[in-house]
Amino acid sequence: MIKIPFLALLLAPTLAWSASDFEETKSQAENGEVRAQTTLAIMYNKGEGVSQDYAEAIRWYGKAAAQGSAAAQYNLGLLYYEGKGVPKNFAEAIKWYGLAANQGLVGAQYNLGAIYENGEGVTPDQAKAAEWYGKAAAQGDVDAQYNLGSMYETGQGVAENKAKALQWFLKAAAQGDAEAQTQATKLSREIKDQKK
Repeated sequence: MIKIPFLALLLAPTLAWSASDFEETKSQAENGEVRAQTTLAIMYNKGEGVSQDYAEAIRWYGKAAAQGSAAAQYNLGLLYYEGKGVPKNFAEAIKWYGLAANQGLVGAQYNLGAIYENGEGVTPDQAKAAEWYGKAAAQGDVDAQYNLGSMYETGQGVAENKAKALQWFLKAAAQGDAEAQTQATKLSREIKDQKK
């Protein structure tokens, strides 16, 4: 069983934004500061310190994304994936997730794995799913570790390899994933029984 996609908004560290925080952030964003642009987009996206406005969120994420902000690229991908403020567009989501994933952003890597696995806007491609899950898993993403373990266990997108499956299940279990612990125990018994 594969776990569902990671679809969380990457938030800038915040407490509660005030109107003066908004004005200061907007001024910095207008001056081209990428962090301020991303923060301003989040403020519009979440309606914090300002009225929620997806069109403005997309505009400011776009400016920050164009300057290479992986967080802005990821969040822009998420808006296209969910169809918030724009029509749902998997091709655009994949484009923005891809840019963020290639910068090492684990959430984007995981989401690409899920998109390719489930064939959302693309032909299902289990090998690409395993590749992206592998990148996220190597960075410690517990759900990616579990999914990669499942793929190795069943030979989905990768050559079946029970030892590698067990390895990934154990990594996820070490982070407290109960399902991974159950799978690791079951698979350990299977491997042990095969050696008898």
